[in-house]
Amino acid sequence: MLTIILYFFIAIVVIQLFYYLIVFGKFSFAKKQEFESKNIPISVIVCAKNEEENVIKYIPLLADQNYPDYEIVLIDDASSDNTLDVFEEFEKTYSNIKLVKVKNNEAFWGNKKYALTLGIKAAKKEHLLFTDADCYPTSKDWITAMSSQFTKEKTIVLGYSGYEKIANSLLNKIIRFETLLTAIQYFSWAKMGKPYMGVGRNLAYKKEEFFNVNGFIDHIQIRSGDDDLFINQAANSDNITISYSPESFTYSAPKTTFKDWFIQKRRHVATATHYKAFDKIQLAIFFSSQLLFLIMPIVLLAFQFQWILVVSLIGFRYLVTWIVTGFAAGKLKEKDVMYWYPIIEIILIFTQINVFVTNIFSKPAHWK
Repeated sequence: MLTIILYFFIAIVVIQLFYYLIVFGKFSFAKKQEFESKNIPISVIVCAKNEEENVIKYIPLLADQNYPDYEIVLIDDASSDNTLDVFEEFEKTYSNIKLVKVKNNEAFWGNKKYALTLGIKAAKKEHLLFTDADCYPTSKDWITAMSSQFTKEKTIVLGYSGYEKIANSLLNKIIRFETLLTAIQYFSWAKMGKPYMGVGRNLAYKKEEFFNVNGFIDHIQIRSGDDDLFINQAANSDNITISYSPESFTYSAPKTTFKDWFIQKRRHVATATHYKAFDKIQLAIFFSSQLLFLIMPIVLLAFQFQWILVVSLIGFRYLVTWIVTGFAAGKLKEKDVMYWYPIIEIILIFTQINVFVTNIFSKPAHWK
């Protein structure tokens, strides 16, 4: 029995090495990305619902971009606070701001996808760049960096959106590491020609891609997924590309309690159940192999069965994954989380299990 477990453990290590070296290595070891302005007309789209404080801080940063030809489409999604009033003042202040007012619709009550659809239809430019109301760009060249990756063939651009650092917070490091690992995955699979998701906090595509799949109609009943479910449906090896120069990043404030972050994770995992079959399988294999990599050595080492080989495999796997993840962390300016890597990885694995089990028995709040 122990011999079978050992062989199974070796197979798990091989699977992990395949993911990190063959798949994730596509992004981690990619050369530094340069960009030049192509001056493509851009519509920046921001959808907000009760985001008064955030839009006061962040919309001026969008209006202050070093870009010659862009408009900002502000969508007020039936806010009950003063978001609409703030937007109306911005519309008076900035000549390139266009306001879209969304009224509550019984058929699409509180559905962000409905609001985004109205904003996309109102946009004058063919190339669309999306961010959220609680996000801000890291530089005045954000539009330039993101739009520079568009070509005639590459009509969907995946960007990176991180979270602000909070000193002396383990939860913050966990959240940022999880965001880093997710970015490594969707960037790498995009480079492999198998894109499966993106994040709406930093995402760009041509308007024609939206209409080619009839917008969000196939998953309009699911509250989440205006970003990842759309990419899962619309992106392919021919039309996808990525943007990862530091000037292209956006940031937002992270959750500050485990409970709030756990609820956010539940929504993300529930949305992923609607991905294409291949994407669900590859994600399931990856996370299962992570869990089994933790459990199986415990059994083997408890019986001191081939312990030198087992310890060597553990050490080699951690060395490879640390290097691969570390290179990606350098590209995405998240190096500090790597000092806590083994601990954070273990916490994330068991958090993921908790999320899966919890979602089996109840749907996440505000998911449907």
